Amino acid sequence: MDYTLNCNGQLLRLQTPQVMGILNVTPDSFYADSRQQTEEAIAGRTHQILEEGGTIIDVGACSTRPDSEPVTEAEEMERLRMALPIVKREAPNAVVSVDTFRPNVVRMAVEEYGVDIINDVGTSPNSSPLDMFRMVSRLRVPYIYTSRKSNIKEVMMDCAEVVDTLRSMGQKDIILDPGFGFGKTMEQNYQVLREMERMEALHLPVLVGISRKSMIWKLLGCTPAEALNGTTVLNTLALEKGASILRVHDVREAVECVKIKSIITK
Repeated sequence: MDYTLNCNGQLLRLQTPQVMGILNVTPDSFYADSRQQTEEAIAGRTHQILEEGGTIIDVGACSTRPDSEPVTEAEEMERLRMALPIVKREAPNAVVSVDTFRPNVVRMAVEEYGVDIINDVGTSPNSSPLDMFRMVSRLRVPYIYTSRKSNIKEVMMDCAEVVDTLRSMGQKDIILDPGFGFGKTMEQNYQVLREMERMEALHLPVLVGISRKSMIWKLLGCTPAEALNGTTVLNTLALEKGASILRVHDVREAVECVKIKSIITK
């Protein structure tokens, strides 16, 4: 899809799929190798994402792994206030997103640090989805909506309703995430991927965040640390199904998927 995001005046074109590298500043993310908590580790991961070809750095400060207990809003903000200045210092021209479900965290990240994209991974128990929609619309920041519905028909209906609401609030740039690993069984995850090309009817870019998730390692009888090969297979399939952004732990491998797929479909 030839769609362009306005990221604080920097235009990010999605005609060629982009790779979003994950930078977790949490001690409990499901994939241990993604956890970066020291200044040196955060700086190193920032450079690694860019050097391996990533164009978006997605900073997360509150784990969303299944059965995890979210940290407080204050703790999430504290972690981001530690990490975001390092990312901005090391990569001042990079497109930076923040992975959160809290409107107040969104406001802090955008107003204090100029974050470019908000990656919304769910609903805060202390607010309604409308609170988040109002916040991103007021801040005029590109917004990724994650659906927790369990089949492609419901995902599309959910996304269409959310898009209508956001448009009525003046929101411009919207990216849709079918929500692999969110509110779905293993079988439902694969069924959504099988039919994901249907989301093209919504005429908006689609982000796929499938990297090393349990739908891969449980199926293959391995661990998250051993799930790179399965991730690469599914990222390639996601590109075939129309993904515009891949959110990944392993940036170089995802960039290679994009390059190979692009030359085949040139």
